[in-house]
Amino acid sequence: MEQKKFDLNSIIGFALIFGILAYITYTNQPDPKVVAAEKAQKELLIQKAKAKEIEIKAVEKAAMAVAATGDSTQLAQLQKSLGSFAYSATLPSAKGGVTTLENEVLKLTVANKGGYIVEATLKGFEKYKKGSGKIVQLIKDNNASLNVQLMTNDNRALNTKDLYFEPSLTKIGEDQILSMKLKAGANEFLEYKYILKPKDYMIGFDIRSQGLNKVISTAKPLDLEWSLKAFRNEKSISYENKYTEIYFEHKDGKVDYAGLGAEEKEELEQPTFIAFKQHFFSSILVSKTPFENAVVSSKNLVINEEVDTTFTKSFNAKLPLAFTNGEIDYKLNWYMGPSDYKTLSNYDLNLEKIITLGWGIIGWINRFIFVPLFGFLGSYIAYGIAIIIFTILIKLAMSPITFKSFLSQAKMKVLRPEIAELGEKFKKDPMKKQQETMKLYNKAGVNPMAGCIPALIQMPFLMASFQFFPSAFELRQKSFLWADDLSSFDEVVKLPFNIPFYGDHISLFPIFAAIAIFFYMKMTSGDQQMAAPQQEGMPDMAKMMKIMIYVSPIMMLFFFNSYGSGLSLYNFVSNLITIGIMIVIKKYFIDGDKIHAQIQENKLKEPKKQGKFQRKLQEVMEQAEAQKALDKKNKQ
Repeated sequence: MEQKKFDLNSIIGFALIFGILAYITYTNQPDPKVVAAEKAQKELLIQKAKAKEIEIKAVEKAAMAVAATGDSTQLAQLQKSLGSFAYSATLPSAKGGVTTLENEVLKLTVANKGGYIVEATLKGFEKYKKGSGKIVQLIKDNNASLNVQLMTNDNRALNTKDLYFEPSLTKIGEDQILSMKLKAGANEFLEYKYILKPKDYMIGFDIRSQGLNKVISTAKPLDLEWSLKAFRNEKSISYENKYTEIYFEHKDGKVDYAGLGAEEKEELEQPTFIAFKQHFFSSILVSKTPFENAVVSSKNLVINEEVDTTFTKSFNAKLPLAFTNGEIDYKLNWYMGPSDYKTLSNYDLNLEKIITLGWGIIGWINRFIFVPLFGFLGSYIAYGIAIIIFTILIKLAMSPITFKSFLSQAKMKVLRPEIAELGEKFKKDPMKKQQETMKLYNKAGVNPMAGCIPALIQMPFLMASFQFFPSAFELRQKSFLWADDLSSFDEVVKLPFNIPFYGDHISLFPIFAAIAIFFYMKMTSGDQQMAAPQQEGMPDMAKMMKIMIYVSPIMMLFFFNSYGSGLSLYNFVSNLITIGIMIVIKKYFIDGDKIHAQIQENKLKEPKKQGKFQRKLQEVMEQAEAQKALDKKNKQ
């Protein structure tokens, strides 16, 4: 037995690799000076933030003292910090406090400090699951803010979120109107006006100024900054986060979104609305006139989906408020409510386009077929039954196309022996084989593309369902059989561990859908293999189909386990109905002997005039054959 010897070249190679790695590690170490500078910069920012916080607290303390006692010393201190806006700190509202607006669907709490909404509660909606007792609140516990930065003529930079507004609540008819004024004098102020109508999620929101042109600089627009950390409201963190994003409308009416990355930032030109959209709830700021520009950003706050989390994403929008004749005057609206297609479309402001229904033909199918049909069914029967009937109607409507597809496969299956003969006869001349095969198709009156076209027609409807069901607000917390929420996964077993790409639970409807697609593919793969003979130089489709029979159900299991059970139910019923239709068509409508006789009869007739596609394909083949003959002649 030969003894192993040390290989000097291997030793040298390992030494070189080690040396290279050591060099890379050494050279990639951060420069100590850079690290020190970054640390110093970070500490400076922290110190500035602390100093600002101390200053704000001192101003608040002084404001409360002035409001309570009228202390002239404290007033002087306020004037030094706030300039003309020290006036607002002398009013009773500077002590703090909130004002509540409430209708049948919405409850808003507006704070004197900052003048913005600090609580927004949606009545009738519960978090996580039905019966949880936790009401959906879009805003609470300082997760949102609204701020306008004011640059004064005496070079102060003030933020409205740190200043006190004076509230005034009135009522006109059934409309509640709350005026919040940040005052620089008796008749000089910045006003936020909130208007809440009965049974409405849309809040009127006006921003205007009066007499401030001598107090604040009008050289450039004011910056309005709106931010929100979106609360988690649904059972599945990953599913909810997937559909949580920023949408916006351009001046031309086109609606777009900012992206779903870990951090996204986008500059907009003349937006008319900006929506902080969560999966099933949204906060939307709408302007009657387009803003000149805007900057929006989002940040994913879900670091680990396995760990329970409070927030999904952090949103921010910065908008310019332009001056007109030295004053600010904007008529805005603020929607805070469900991300429901029907509810949003009733406002006729294009807001329904923030619902993810797909683009192009997929979007048309959803908007003009799926949404109205499912909405009609859901208004009369339980949503689980509505999904089943909805699926039956869609599949019945598609059945003529399914029939044509199976008929085409049957014709191709009958022709397979003759095609195989041509393959054997012209196996040394692939071009000639293709030409003769096309002639056979033409004589028999068979279109080889006829089986593909029906499948292509059905594909947009399949893709539309993948967009429609996850966006259907109607399914939220609606139960069916063992599923307590058709908009979320139907967990039947909770696992003590997490399976990558699958989750920590087992959902039942995806299992049924996977079984259905397995039997469907098992039944159709044989016909497809018989219908499509193996082409020289092409992949073996028979082997590929055998693999897909098992791969597709597994993909279904993993893909749908954390998806909404309504979509899994639709796919299960859809495949089940397709299997049933296929069995009926094969048994009662397709007769192989009759098809064979018809094809033989067609062969005796005058060949059909070739279509444009077939004629063009024939010309290409003839040109290729002529070129091949010419090349062969030149070689001789």
